[in-house]
Amino acid sequence: MTRVNRQNKRNISEISISFLDVISCGFGAIVLLLLIAKTVDSSFSQTEKDPTLSSIPIIQKKLFEIRGEINVLKETLRYKEVRLQNAREKAASLEQEIIESQQKNSVFADEQTKLALAQQNLTDEMRRLIRIEKKSKKDAIGGIPVDSEYIIFIIDTSGSMSNFAWTRVKKEMINILNIYPQVKGIQVMNDMGDYMFSSFNKKWIPDTPARRKAILNRLATWAPFSNSSPVEGIQKAIRQFYTSKNKISLYVFGDDFTGGSIGQVLKATDKINKLQGADRLVRIHTIGFPVHFKVEGGNLQTATRFSALMRELSYDNNGTFIGLTGLE
Repeated sequence: MTRVNRQNKRNISEISISFLDVISCGFGAIVLLLLIAKTVDSSFSQTEKDPTLSSIPIIQKKLFEIRGEINVLKETLRYKEVRLQNAREKAASLEQEIIESQQKNSVFADEQTKLALAQQNLTDEMRRLIRIEKKSKKDAIGGIPVDSEYIIFIIDTSGSMSNFAWTRVKKEMINILNIYPQVKGIQVMNDMGDYMFSSFNKKWIPDTPARRKAILNRLATWAPFSNSSPVEGIQKAIRQFYTSKNKISLYVFGDDFTGGSIGQVLKATDKINKLQGADRLVRIHTIGFPVHFKVEGGNLQTATRFSALMRELSYDNNGTFIGLTGLE
């Protein structure tokens, strides 16, 4: 009896423990499910509370699209700026062309006006020219027109001239001054453009008997450096003394020409002594001294070149060339 009870007791005890295990496991499972459900519910509730979190990808996508549009707009702007700059440059060029065209039209209109006036005054001008021609025959002495109000001597002061022709130079200066009893101004320069009197640099020497005497006295000892080429003196004289109001004659004295091309000298003189109608700015008379033809060992080549240059120079510039035959 006792043995049976023990066995029954053991069986009841084992069943009770298994039941508790099942109950515990079930309870644990329920707790775990509750925890999981709460976590999921918390996640969903958080999403519902902060809706921006779900829209971030959309915003990022739109941001990328806007950036792309900005880049396109920047490129378009650069292209339009280039076109605008090109348009401005073209407009400036057209404006300059219009200005130049207006200036040309203005000049053309002025020329037409001058031509019309010239045509109207043609008969009077022809009469005036006839009177001038008659007067010029009276005003020319020894073939040299003496209608100028100012005279400039341009003298070669090289050794050959100062050693062998200076007496004749003084004599010719006296002759020229005598055919101009009274002028408004005198100037004396050498062929390099150096002034005889530095105190009258770029100024006219007043024409008085005392000044004429001072010029002839100074000539005796005046010997500045010379390169035997009258180009520099001619150019300087025209640049510094020509005005439209003054009638000027240049008298070029020399014996030889050691410069470069004769043609270049004529072109240089033609460029500065420009034509005004049928006349030049100034007259250029030339006088050749036969030093190299008279002195033993003279350079006939440079003397011949001087004669050729002076003949053309005077002819092109409304002047007269005089070739002397002696040095006495």
